[in-house]
Amino acid sequence: MHHPVPLPQPLPPPLRQPVAPRAELASFLTPSLAAVVAGARRRALRDGDRQIDTAHLLHSLVESDPDVGDVFEGGHQLARVLGYLAQRSIGYGLRWQRSVEDSGARRLLPAVREAEPQGGDGRASGWSPAAVAALECAFRRAAGRGDERARGLDLLAGVAADPESRAVEVLRRAGVDPVALVVRIEARIEAQVEGRVDALGDGSGAGSPGALGGEPSQQV
Repeated sequence: MHHPVPLPQPLPPPLRQPVAPRAELASFLTPSLAAVVAGARRRALRDGDRQIDTAHLLHSLVESDPDVGDVFEGGHQLARVLGYLAQRSIGYGLRWQRSVEDSGARRLLPAVREAEPQGGDGRASGWSPAAVAALECAFRRAAGRGDERARGLDLLAGVAADPESRAVEVLRRAGVDPVALVVRIEARIEAQVEGRVDALGDGSGAGSPGALGGEPSQQV
């Protein structure tokens, strides 16, 4: 059976300095991903950090998105990741308090350049450049396959794809290969998309707007 190629969806406006998704970005996030970003914001505020970084995003993803847990190699690997994330205030995480999380993708993504530090102390409020790059990557991944909204797995792929991110440092310390993780993410998303297409073909009604992106089409 031939399935039509989905048309790319429009990208959201670039992020600049907000500490939570702006209203115009809400329609580009699944409800669960919006909850992940809000959770990362709360964690950054609770930790006294001036920016949401990729480690905050990873922590929130692992804690609240069941799809994310499924792409790790068992609960033991997930537990190690959470254990390292919980230690960000000691040891290796201490140096994070004195620096901005940069991104290897900053030269490629306009939104990252717009989010570069602008204060006299070398920091920007809101998002680290690497976190902005990861979120923009999530948007581009979703748009490229024709999804209207980015999902948690898209964001996980974004944070895991940047070898310079804090999230990747945590993953490596926990024994997770970021490259293999992205491969598993791709396989799971492909399976989810194929399941959606199959449901469209059998007349089950799964082709409603709520099926696009795998979640109900409620507004955030």
